Amino acid sequence: MKRVIFIGETGSGKTTLMQILNDWEIKYHKTQQVYFTDNVIDTPGEFMENRFYYNALVSSAVEADCIALVQSIASKQNYFPPCFSSRFTKPMIGIITKTDLEHSPAEFELAQKRLRLAGAKKIFSLSSINKSGITDLKEFLLTNEF
Repeated sequence: MKRVIFIGETGSGKTTLMQILNDWEIKYHKTQQVYFTDNVIDTPGEFMENRFYYNALVSSAVEADCIALVQSIASKQNYFPPCFSSRFTKPMIGIITKTDLEHSPAEFELAQKRLRLAGAKKIFSLSSINKSGITDLKEFLLTNEF
């Protein structure tokens, strides 16, 4: 599996995705620092929420094959600036999480728009609760050459 770095706001589901991709037990864990595994780099949400830490994200992404912007369907805030992908030298995907939560088509379209404006070329929609979309993301990370 290609190594992916998860970037997104606090509570967007980055750590849960890391646990799922590593086949670990899913349990709440507040990420306080950049966390490296063989196939995932998990970053604190504060790194996205505070522009002062953008360079830490770029530095951490050097070890990744792919950048994944993680956007919760429930988020009312957009932390991804337009063309955010230009800071990185790796391909960028978008992941919309928590799609099991009640949401309107307009909320889903807004999440997609935010990710595309930031530079995500491919977008995955998934839920860690009902496991929808997880297989597609795993297959993409296993089979694609970036």
